[in-house]
This record gives sequence, C-alpha cells and structure tokens, in this order.
Amino acid sequence: MRDAPCLPLTFNLLPSKVGNTLSLPSLARDLKLAYTTVQSWLGVLERFYLTFTLTTWTARIARAIQKERKVYLFDVPRVKDPAARFENHVALELWRAVSCWNAMGAGDFSVHFVRNKEHQEVDFLVANDREPLLLVEAKLADERPTESLLKIQRALKIPAVQLVRNARTFRTYTNDSLPVVVAPACCWLAALPA
Repeated sequence: MRDAPCLPLTFNLLPSKVGNTLSLPSLARDLKLAYTTVQSWLGVLERFYLTFTLTTWTARIARAIQKERKVYLFDVPRVKDPAARFENHVALELWRAVSCWNAMGAGDFSVHFVRNKEHQEVDFLVANDREPLLLVEAKLADERPTESLLKIQRALKIPAVQLVRNARTFRTYTNDSLPVVVAPACCWLAALPA
C-alpha cells in the first residue's frame, strides 16, 4: 500500500480533466504509477461517490471514437474552469435524473458522450435500452446550435437540446426536420422529471 498517498493526488488532478476525454495512460505517467493502479483508484473514487464517468456512444456514428471516457465530479465547485464547471453541472443533473428513472423502474437509461475521429463532439447522449433518445450540448453563451450537434443529430435522427447557461429564452431550430431546442439551462434542467 506504499502508493496510498497518491490516491488524494489522483483525485486532486481530476478537476482539471473535466470536460476532456480521460487518458488513463497519460494520468498513470503523470502520477508515475502503473496503469492498473490508476484504473483501480478511479473505481474507488466512483464507489465512494466522488466521481462518475461517462463512456462514448458509438452506435450509428461514422468513425466514432471507441473506449474513451470522461470523468465528472460530484463536488462541482472543485472544477475551476467556468465552461468545464458548467458541463460538469449538466452531467451531474443528467446522471441524477437517469439514476432516478432507473431506480423507479422506468427503463434502462444511461448517459454517454459522442465523439468521432474528426474531433466533432456532443457533450451528452441519453439512451434507454441501448437506443439513443436525446442529444444534449452544454454551452456558456452560444445560442446557435453547434455544427457538431447538428451533424451528429442528423446521423442519429433524434431530438437535440443545447443548454446555455446565460440564455434568457427558449428557441427552436429545425435540422432536416429534426427539432433542436436552445434552452436556458436552469429552466430545462429544473423541468427534468424526477
């Protein structure tokens, strides 16, 4: 157990990783530890509800990135970067809602993110029974749907929402007859069924 003091160091490095894909080999190199040790510690942090991870969604996405994940914190204020903190907040609210729906027996829900080899990414995808339901993008101020969101929505043919922290009103756009809602994050997240 000689590496035990590095567990807090691992946790202290994670706020700077929020919003980006987590590279376990890179994290292991930074900590000068074995890959399996870092992987094990990330599991411990999840079991103690300090962090949670999201995996990539690959079905029906051309050139999708496989086997990547993102890490988020339950203690959102630890994330200093405003954009990453906002994304972490949205991730936490989606994770909470999906966990609640699963506990109530409403389905087999999950939250993922989408990224392809062209580095086009959508922050979140909500699925039920391994079928995509909704794309969710988190932005601080951009009230126009992102190109990545529109492209991935066309591939999956599902509704999409872009949550904007500073938005004041709801706007609806159409993307090849598919709805894209740009919404104030506080209103949309508050309306999630519990």
